[in-house]
Formats: sequence, structure tokens, C-alpha cells
Amino acid sequence: MENFHNIGTSTDWIVMVTYFLAIMLFGTYFGRYTKNTSDFFFGGRRFSWWLITMSIVATGVGSHSFVKYSAKGFEHGFSSSMTYLNDWFFIPFFMFGWLPIIVYSKVRSIPEYFEKRFNPSARFLATILLLFYMIGYIGIGFLTLGKAVIPLLPESFYIFGNIIEITLMRAIIVIAIITGIYITFGGQTAVIFTDLLQGFILLFAGFLLFILGISYVGGGQEFWDLLPLSWKLPLADFNKPSSFNFVGIFWQDAVAGSIGFLFMNQGLLMRFMACKSVNEGRKAATINILFVLPLSAIVVGNAGWLGKAMSVMDPSIVSPSTSPDEIFVVVASIVTSPGIFGFIMAALTAALMSTVDTLINATAAIFVNDVYRPIMKYAKKVYTDDKQKDKEELFAARITSMVITAAGVLSVLAFIQFPTVYEAHGYFHSTLTPPLVVAIFMGVFWKKFTAAGVITTFLGGVVLMILGARFPEVFISPFDHGIEMNPDRPYSYIRAFYNLIVCVGVGVFVTMTTFIQNYIISVIKKNNNSNTIMLIVSLIASISFLIVILGSSSFQFIFPIFIVLVPIIVAYYGKYDEELSTMLIVFLIASISFLIDILGSSFYLKEDLIFRFILPIFIVVLIPIIVTYYSKYDEELSTNGLTVYSINEAKQGFKGSKLNEKYGEKVEVKLQLSNHNEDEIMCSKNDLLKLGAAVGDLVYLSDKRKWLGGLKSIHSRFGKSHNEDGIVYLNKDQIDHGLFENDKMLIAEKEM
Repeated sequence: MENFHNIGTSTDWIVMVTYFLAIMLFGTYFGRYTKNTSDFFFGGRRFSWWLITMSIVATGVGSHSFVKYSAKGFEHGFSSSMTYLNDWFFIPFFMFGWLPIIVYSKVRSIPEYFEKRFNPSARFLATILLLFYMIGYIGIGFLTLGKAVIPLLPESFYIFGNIIEITLMRAIIVIAIITGIYITFGGQTAVIFTDLLQGFILLFAGFLLFILGISYVGGGQEFWDLLPLSWKLPLADFNKPSSFNFVGIFWQDAVAGSIGFLFMNQGLLMRFMACKSVNEGRKAATINILFVLPLSAIVVGNAGWLGKAMSVMDPSIVSPSTSPDEIFVVVASIVTSPGIFGFIMAALTAALMSTVDTLINATAAIFVNDVYRPIMKYAKKVYTDDKQKDKEELFAARITSMVITAAGVLSVLAFIQFPTVYEAHGYFHSTLTPPLVVAIFMGVFWKKFTAAGVITTFLGGVVLMILGARFPEVFISPFDHGIEMNPDRPYSYIRAFYNLIVCVGVGVFVTMTTFIQNYIISVIKKNNNSNTIMLIVSLIASISFLIVILGSSSFQFIFPIFIVLVPIIVAYYGKYDEELSTMLIVFLIASISFLIDILGSSFYLKEDLIFRFILPIFIVVLIPIIVTYYSKYDEELSTNGLTVYSINEAKQGFKGSKLNEKYGEKVEVKLQLSNHNEDEIMCSKNDLLKLGAAVGDLVYLSDKRKWLGGLKSIHSRFGKSHNEDGIVYLNKDQIDHGLFENDKMLIAEKEM
């Protein structure tokens, strides 16, 4: 592939540097509105749908889209767009299932939902998986940013008499520093408002590039005639080529990718959780899916289409061997003038930065909520007041943001080997999203899904996914849909299908056999040595899991440890005269010894037999028994308000009292300072009637100026009424948090 350097002029660099300075200052300015962790992570739940919509545009379009979809457009034509429009399938499940549940359950992170829905162990495992997912996503973002700017840079430069070679990793490190500055100090409010600006800019820049490109090749008809027939098709071929086909795109991008993006991308969820209400979030999702996504598909893919047309028109202008990941930059440099090219590249990098900043902020939210707070609770940390707690958590969030930025840079090393960003991103989706995607989806839409089911989905699913990666010809080939296997990256697309199937299969199997697990536990509990028995079972499951995770080469070290530990544990905890425990221990040791004897010296040559047939069975069968024994799962308690079937209960729990469904109008009010201490606002009796509200109902109070998008607003409750129509009484803390100005009118709106 042909690579490029030194594209652009000094004018372009001036435009780009100016743009980035402006973005950093813009983001830092809005950082002053961050007062606590709620502001830092969720923007105080204050923003209107249109502001969130544009923020989603910047995040979604910026999620590597310009580079990766331009690359696919250059390689395959208009069918590249189908990879970008997959959210259509699943947005209703998000709008009417996941979104209201995550908001009304008052969780601050996805792992916290797992604790409420299942148990703390599920939360712990979800935290680990989600942190891997989010940090990996950040790494993909940094990789894309690096590949986008490398063509603009020289191969090396002189500094203090030394030649410094510009490498991809060095470029990524510099980008990470720039990105980390405003996200570390700005938080979610800064992210949303910088994304608002960047969302408009990237849409404009994308369409500007398309118009200039069409003009460059001679017009719309000329552009169309230059494209080969296969580049004009809206959908990819069913099962070929092996690297880009309809089946693979559907399973990897539409199912694993889109469900993952909608249901487990903490960054996207935090956008919607920053909305003032669930209905505002639904408006944002609807506008995005119906109008913005089709426009975005054109914006992100058109450089690839133009590049193909140019390569047909004159291969000396755009070489057919151009690196696909660089085609956006190459096309933009050809069809634009100096300064305009700098503006478009600034828009590209800004779009990518908008995704990375969101992910860093979201990952920090997960760490603070699911790691830092539990640790502080365990350490019995005492705070003098809520302000001190918020101050320390905010500091922890900012430090975490810096650490996560560094971790994201390191994670690039896992993806740098792939030839294109699209392949790296696809592999990432296929391998990291299925367990959590399945667990969330089944937890929300299947009331019977149990704690044992979700934990086994996490652990057993990961085991089977690893085995599929090691032995694709055995595990994945039955699901190949006739796709030819690429030996270099076996079933890179269809791996997502296999991984989803095994995770669903494990979850369903364990949940449907709950009665068997309960029976086994009842038998074990009748024995006096039940704890010893379960300790042995747990040890076997743990070692089996470690063998698969660490690989076959590690077995030679793990197995001797296992042989040594079992007798010690039995001697310490067990009573040898207990028939059941004795028989169980002897059977387990004898079985494993017999297995090793049979395999003999060929064990290390045929260890795949162990992996394929024995260890997955151990894990999938034993883990549900372990979970059922050590944890209590109350279906009624664990599903109330946490599944799609109980959203009204969730709303009632969110409010803390009976819902008020009475229709009311919005009322314009003037602010007055009060010295009351409660988190309540006080309106007149007549205003309450207009609002359709009663004392105790929830209220959203915002600055009348709609163009602020809810920046100056608060959520509160109606307190006792008074007789001064058009007047609302707030205390100083409410005024400060709402950023209200004394001379500006406010709008009161009853929520529920």
C-alpha cells in the first residue's frame, strides 16, 4: 500500500492549530459549570434533546467513522453505508427498554445496574469487562487519530541537532495529551458543548468535501459513470469476499456493534442520561436515527467513493494502491484549496476527539462509581459533609481521566497490527462486546434470567469465545454461512456470530436448568461438609477457567499446584469419615489422574482435546452451582423496576411516591431567594394548578432562554405553596447549582 507524508501547507497548519486552541478554550470555559460529580459525568441531567442530538452526532460520526468508512467506500463503494445504518434495528429496544430503566433505576453506570438486577459479583465482573471494552474503545480512537494525522506530518524533523522520527505511536501520545487537557478539567458539560460545535462543523465539512469532490471529477453524472457497477450497489454480497460481506456486516456491525454501542457504551448512555428527561432522550434518539444517521452515512463515506472515481479517472491522481485508511486525507488534499483542507482536517480530528473525550469521561465514571466508591465504602471513609465528598470524588475523577488516557494509548498496541481501522474495530467488537451485550439484553427483556445465568454468561461465554479464537476450524466453522476462511484472520466477521450464539446459549441453558441447580444445592447442603465440597468445586472451576485464559502451556504449572492444594484443603476443612465428601474428592482426583494417564506423553501435543470437550463443561456446569450456593437471588426483588415489564414501577421508585399523570402546562416564573434548607421549590397555589402538580411532585426549572439547551436548570420537588402568582422561591444552593440569574425569567415544568 502507498503511504503519504507532508500533505498540506503552512496555511492548513495555522487553521488546524487555531481550531484546536479554540476547542480547548471552549471546553475549558464550560468546565466552570462543573460543580460536582453529577455535573462532571452527567451534566446535572439538565439538557434539551437538540443539544444531546448534536452531541451524539459528534460522538457517533466521530467514532472512527471518517477514516474507517471512507476506507470501506474506497474498497467496496456505496455498500459501505450499510455498516453505518445498523442502529435502525435496535433503537426501539433502546428507547422503550434500556433508556427508561437506566434512568429511572438511578444507576450511574452499567455495572451498578448489574448489582441491582443480579448481585455484587455480577457487578464486579461487569466492571472488569466494561473497563476492558471502554479502554479498548479509547485505544481504537487514538489509533484512528494517529492514522489520520500521520499523512500530514513529515517522516522526521530536527530538534536541538537531533533527528526525531515521527512514528504512529509518538503522534498518538501527543494527541492524547491534547485531548486529555479539556476532558480532565471540563467533564460532561464541556464534552457536550464542544461536541455541539464539532457536530455542526463535521457535518458541514463532510458535505463540503462531497460537493468539492463532485465538482472536481466533472459533476454528478460523471462521478456516477466513473464508478464500477459493483461500487454502485447499496448492499454488499451475501457471503463474499471473506473480509466484507452482508452476513459478516450484519453480525459484527449490526448486532455486536450496534447493540454494543447502544446498550453498553457508557459514553453514549451518559449523553442520554444528561437529558432533562427520558422523553427528551427519546426525541434525541428518534431525530438521530431518522434524519441524522442517513446524512452522517454520506458524510463519512463520500471520500472513499470520490477516491475510487478519481482512481478510475486518472490513477496518477489517486493510486488504486493508496492505503484505505489514508484515502480521506488524500482526497481532501486534492479537491480543496489551502486553508479549506486545514479546516476539513480539523473537522476530522475534532470528530475523532469528540469520541475519545466521551469515552475517557465515561470510563472515569465507571471507575469512580464501581471501583473508587466501593473501596471508600469498604475502608469506611468518613466525610465531613457532602461538599467534601463531592470535592474528593471530583478530584478522583480527574486523576482517573488522566490515567485512563494513558491506558488508552497503551491499548493501541493491541490493534496496531491490523491493516485497517475497520478490521481492528471489527475484531474489537467481535471479541469484547458479546458477553455484556447478551447479559444486558437478556437482563432487560427476560425476567427469568438469573444471577447464575448472567455470571456463567460472563465466565463461560468468555471461555467458549477464547476456544473459538484458538480453534476456529472446530468451533466457528459451523456458523460460517459459506464464507471462505482467511488463514491470517480466521472468520474475522463471523466470529461475532459465534461469540453471540455461545453467550446466549450459556445464559439460556443455565437459566432454564435453575431447578436442577437448586436440587443439587439442596443435596449438598444436607451434608455436614457442604462448605468443603463447594470449596473444592470452586477450586476446580477456577483452575479450569485459568487454564483456558492463560493457555495450554500454563497447564503444566497449574496442574501440580492443583494436586498439592486439594489435599491441603481437604485436610484443613474436611472430615474424612464423611462418605459424600470423601467419594467426591477421590472421584475428582482419580478422574483427572486417569485423564492424564490416557493422554500420557502426548498431552502437550493434544491439549486441544481438553479445551474442546472437558474444561467448558466444567465451567458451564459448576459455576451456576457455585453462584446458587453462595448467593441469594430474589426474582421479584431483583426484577422490580429493572426489566421492560416493570417500567412504571421504576418510575414510581424514581419519584419515591405515587405518580402524578395529570396533564399540565409550563409556567413562567420569577426567581426569589429563600432561606429554606430543603431541596424544594415553592410555587403559588394557582401556578401549581396550571402545572397540574401537587406538593411532592418532581419539577424541572430552567432559564427561559431555549438556546441555552437547559444549561441553566435544576431538578427539584414542589414544596409548600404560597399566594404570590408567578413567583418561585429557591434557596442559595439551588440558585448556584442551577446557574440562575436574578433578572432572568424561568420556566417551571412538572415531571411526574
